[in-house]
This record gives sequence, C-alpha cells and structure tokens, in this order.
Amino acid sequence: MKIWLVAGEDSGDQLGAKLIPALRARVSGPLTLGGVGGEAMAAQGFASLFPLDDVAVMGYLPVLARARTLLRRIRETVDDVVAAQPDVLVIIDSPGFTHAVASRVRKRLPSLPIVDYVSPSVWAWRPWRAKSMRAFIDHVLALLPFEPDAHRRLGGPACSYVGHPLIERLDAFRPGPEEARARESTPYTLAVLPGSRRSEIDRLMPVFGETLARLKGGPAFEAVLPAVTRHRARIEALASAWAVPVRIVSGEEAKHALFRRARAALAASGTVTLELALAGVPMVVAYRVSRVEEFIGRRLIQVPTIVLPNLILGENAMPEFIQADCTAENLAGALASLLVGGPARDAQGAALARLDDLMRLPDGAAPSERAAEIVLATASGAGG
Repeated sequence: MKIWLVAGEDSGDQLGAKLIPALRARVSGPLTLGGVGGEAMAAQGFASLFPLDDVAVMGYLPVLARARTLLRRIRETVDDVVAAQPDVLVIIDSPGFTHAVASRVRKRLPSLPIVDYVSPSVWAWRPWRAKSMRAFIDHVLALLPFEPDAHRRLGGPACSYVGHPLIERLDAFRPGPEEARARESTPYTLAVLPGSRRSEIDRLMPVFGETLARLKGGPAFEAVLPAVTRHRARIEALASAWAVPVRIVSGEEAKHALFRRARAALAASGTVTLELALAGVPMVVAYRVSRVEEFIGRRLIQVPTIVLPNLILGENAMPEFIQADCTAENLAGALASLLVGGPARDAQGAALARLDDLMRLPDGAAPSERAAEIVLATASGAGG
C-alpha cells in the first residue's frame, strides 16, 4: 500500500501526524508513505519532499511575495505524486496549496483517488468552490458536524464528518474538582486571547487592554494571557502599556491549565473559541481585520456568525464584536455580565453543554481512526 500525504501548514501537519499511526494500524503488510509534511509528521517517520515552511504562507501579500517558490513547490509535489503512483492521495487543509496540487494531479492521473482532509469553509464564503471540488476530490473529511450537509446543499463532493481533533483531547480542557471550585472563587481567572498571528495581536492587544481597564470596578480578577512563543516578546511589549497587569504564560500545557480554571474569556475569533467552548468557558469574541479584508469579506462571507461554536450550535450564543463594534466599551459590558454571573452567563453555559453531543462521533471513534477508515475505503474504491 502506498499513501501520499500533502500538508500545507502546521495545522495540517498535526492532523497528518495522527493519521499516520491510524493508517499503519489498519494496513496489513508494508505501508509506504510520501509527500509533504512538517515536524509532527516527521516524528512519525515521515520524510517530507521539502520543508513545510516553504509553503506555509497565509495572506494575500505574503503569498504574492513568495509566488515563485510556491509555484515551484506545487510542480515538484505534483511530479512526485505522479512518479510514485500511490494508491491514494490525501491532501490536508491549506486549500491554496493542496488544491493546486490535487487539481494538477487529477489531470495527470485521472484514476487516482484523492481525499481532502479538512473542508474549506465553503459554507462561509466562496460557496461555488464546493461544486468545483468535485472535479478533483473524491471524498472530503470534515472536522465540523454541519459540513456534510453544506456540501450536499452546494453540490460538493462526498463528505463525511470524522470529528474535530479537539475531541480527542477533552481531558486536557475539562476542569477537575479543585479547578471547578477555582472558577467560582475570586479573584476570578480571566483568559485573554488576542490571536496567534502578528496582525491579530497588533490590532486586538490595545483594545483588550482598554477593556480590562474598564473592568477594574467590578469583581476582582486576574488576567492571564497564553502567548504564542514566537510572538511573546511583541505581546509583552504591548501589554506593558496596559493599566491592568496581565500574567503571560507559554506552551500548550499552560494554556490548557488556564482554560480549566478560567471564569470567562476575551478571545479573538478562531479555533481557540472552540477550545474554550469544549472547556465550558463562557466567552466574548472580538475580531478586527484590515479595511481591504473587511471590504472583501462583506461581499463574500455568507454566514451569520464567524464564531465556530455558534456555527455548530446553530445560534449566536457567544457574543461577537467585529470591526467597528470591537470597542472596549462593548467588550467590557459583555464580559462584566459573564464575570458577575446571571442570565447571560447561564445562557452560555446551557449552550456550551450541548456541544459534546453535537461533536461526538456516534460510535465514540477517534477522529484520526475514522479518517483512516475512509482514506483506505476510498483507496479501494469503496469510499466515494
């Protein structure tokens, strides 16, 4: 059995690293792997065609600046897949890179099964991509439970919900008895999460600082900020101007420990909102983008919320403040009600309690296990 995996950034590398042992456990006889991955996949014995950093680029301007390198790496990846003639190609997230590879491979190897692990956000913007994917994708492995219905509605490829990788790590988020008591004791722990990208941090840190200053007259709290290591110096510099002190921590373990004790959170929109939701932490969500991105987004985004837990729940349970609404006054007002307690906090708690049932796979399987089953079924011609 030959399986080629092509990831395009760190998130895909993490998914690939869990998929590899799940595939090995289900393949009888030798399994040959190849393609593109990062450090996590390398730890599973995977040899990448080139360093993942060569293609892990996000944003319009960075992509344009590295267009020549990206195009060369796309060609090299396609040539490698064609030369290997694998039983199945699995592209993982990063559609800007991986879809360019898959569409070119389909032209040269029309009968090669291709699986897309992580659906693009066709339900949110550029919905016509779903139908166009049918030309080069045989099966989509969705991380969010509403995505199979979205692909059916939009005419996309076959799509199966395999579970979000976060549900494999629920124990890391759920508080023990002592941590649950800490959530109810002052000074409350307030998680502050300004994002993982430099642009997010620069736009949100000032307004987050002003928000905390406005909360000073309410219940006593300690602000704790889990910083992405590569941006910690920048975060520390921006936080030094805040009127309220903040304790900055680093690393996944420290972040999870914070979530288990946090009374509430002030967070940038992103995957972290789903982590907080699974930890049962009520939150207020904020986001700001450039004027160019706002102009494009207003014309292309087709969902009533950008908060992942809200999309899964089918209701705007977590308040979000975007662009002009992202002010210290708005954020502080919403956060204060979560810290003090009452109807707003109770309503969020009730909504968050529904997430487990919505995200859990019916048979309790792990996401990587279900993904491996569908990859192998597609390789054999039974998974379309």
